[in-house]
Amino acid sequence: MVSIMSLWLPILLSAVFVFVASSIIHMLLPYHKSNVKKVPDENGVSNALRPFNIPPGDYMLPMCGNTKEMSSPEFTEKLKQGPVLTMTVLPNGPFSMGSSLVQWFIYSLIVGVFAAYIAGRALEPGAAYLNVFQFAGCTAFIGYALALLHDSIWYKRAWSTTFKFIFDGLIYGLLTGGTFGWLWPSL
Repeated sequence: MVSIMSLWLPILLSAVFVFVASSIIHMLLPYHKSNVKKVPDENGVSNALRPFNIPPGDYMLPMCGNTKEMSSPEFTEKLKQGPVLTMTVLPNGPFSMGSSLVQWFIYSLIVGVFAAYIAGRALEPGAAYLNVFQFAGCTAFIGYALALLHDSIWYKRAWSTTFKFIFDGLIYGLLTGGTFGWLWPSL
């Protein structure tokens, strides 16, 4: 068994490598550019919604209060007429990349801690690179990717978008596994 504290360097470095890779993926590679679409008549939609001063949060339209209402003819008619949507409202003003980037790095550290925990409980000091790579990489992949599936299942996010993010998670898992394999404590 290997303690999490003795794995601080691969935890930290894997988070740095994932941070850099995600920056390259999202700033230089084109495959995420089609993840979201522009609303038709963006100005008209914005002007129509602005008077409601909707606070930041997640919303569903139409929304019913209980399962009985869900089966009512009135609610069914609202669904037929549309639009039917889920939306996330962000705070007004410029998007704060700094805060999001800090949170992403912290998230990567947390994934690294779980990878360290699983690999550290399963393997001894001096374990073979491939064994460390498999445990840490698979755990990191789970942390970065598998929870994304529910967005397509329940919120109808395009499967193509989800699969692109899962592919990113595979890259992050491979980087994490490689970092742990490289820096695993010897005997």
